[in-house]
Amino acid sequence: MNRLPGRLVLLGHPVAHSLSPTFQNAALQRAELPLTYEAFDIEPRRLAEAVARLRAIAAAGNVTVPHKEAFAAHCDRLTPIAERVGAVNTFWTEDDVLVGDNTDVGGFVEAVSDAFGASRAWRKVALLGAGGAAAAVAAAVERWPACQLSVWSRTAQRGQRLKARFPETVVAARVEAALDGADLVVNATPLGLHAGDELPAPVHLLPPRSCVYDLTYGQLETAWILAARAAGHPAVDGLGMLIHQGALAFERWFGIAPDRKAMWASVRS
Repeated sequence: MNRLPGRLVLLGHPVAHSLSPTFQNAALQRAELPLTYEAFDIEPRRLAEAVARLRAIAAAGNVTVPHKEAFAAHCDRLTPIAERVGAVNTFWTEDDVLVGDNTDVGGFVEAVSDAFGASRAWRKVALLGAGGAAAAVAAAVERWPACQLSVWSRTAQRGQRLKARFPETVVAARVEAALDGADLVVNATPLGLHAGDELPAPVHLLPPRSCVYDLTYGQLETAWILAARAAGHPAVDGLGMLIHQGALAFERWFGIAPDRKAMWASVRS
């Protein structure tokens, strides 16, 4: 970027739980950039007003649930990957043009590589859920040659909408069919964010030796991750994806790579 953004923000509802301000401010300090990353809880009905104000001050930042798809409609230009996914999680302003990008896709690819090995060739991914987060996973799977994507959603209409955007996707009528033969199982539902949530899928249905990735994260690992690991499955939560997508967003804003070690250290402490 030719100049620093007027403000650096995270928009979501709710956002109080987010770790993004923690690791982004750590990265800003290490890079000696005179900005503070701020989180704003914006109700959906106030999103258009918030976007107009951010555009006026040439702001940059991130977008999280439930605004990723709605924010895309407010952008003047979308990067090819944001257009492919139909959702924006990263934005900036160039010459009064609001640009929307999606770093969730790259963040997921890097996180899975870190967790389970960069050389692993996936054959089938079972995706639980078909919302905005699921679309980023579907776009990531397109980067893996000869990998099949099978989706199960409690809402059949959402599954069909995802298939319309990613025609090679198989929409399973039952969770057992989606999981059958999968070597990577991804939870893209919100289940696990709250104590007492039911599991995204019964652990006994996971294929033998399958790896489990849960896009949700929190101060403690989710019950599904703990149960899958106890049953012998390599399993991790979504903190790695959060850090990696945030690092990629930092590069979009400033044209330099952040100190990822400092980002990780800030959330671990």
